[in-house]
Amino acid sequence: MNKLRRKALQDVFDKLSELQEELTSIKDEEDESRDNMPENLQGSERYEQSETASYSIDEAIEYLSSACDSIESAMEG
Repeated sequence: MNKLRRKALQDVFDKLSELQEELTSIKDEEDESRDNMPENLQGSERYEQSETASYSIDEAIEYLSSACDSIESAMEG
């Protein structure tokens, strides 16, 4: 791989890493919000929607992490 393409991959890697950090922050805020819900709302539709959102965000974080791993492999090869 030439220097130009390796640099382009590094730029994509950096952007994905930044997005991963942003998603982690959003997920942490959602988890904290859910943890602070009053007991009478736990088990409610709103609570379940929050759990679903956190799960989906966590999945997205995992996909970004996998993409970063693949990009690193490509840059090494």
